[in-house]
Amino acid sequence: MFLNQAYAQSTTVSTAPTGAVAPKQPGAFEMFLPFIFIFAIFYFLIIRPQTKKQKQHQEFVTGLKRGEEVITSSGILGTISNLSDQFVTLEVAEGVEIKVLRSQVATTLAAQKAQQNAPVNNSKK
Repeated sequence: MFLNQAYAQSTTVSTAPTGAVAPKQPGAFEMFLPFIFIFAIFYFLIIRPQTKKQKQHQEFVTGLKRGEEVITSSGILGTISNLSDQFVTLEVAEGVEIKVLRSQVATTLAAQKAQQNAPVNNSKK
């Protein structure tokens, strides 16, 4: 029922007819070529768009001005009353001010309203 012996193919035994050449092993470049393609795909689909988005957000954060209505990444809505290098002081209600990191400001209220009012193109062909 079970085999008593297991046979393995030896690398020295050739099943090819005499005079035939064994297949050539791929070179180092050929072996790394798939990894290069995968890295290129990751770069163009993941890394590059993310760095573009970070650059846009950094430009947005450096361009903040006093008096703008902004929304933080946690959803707090407020008016900028004071700016420093790292922090923004937001007035969330009359007489109530909070200090948040400058990088936590997600968008301005005007940009958020413009994005919500933008027409959506869902036409199917």
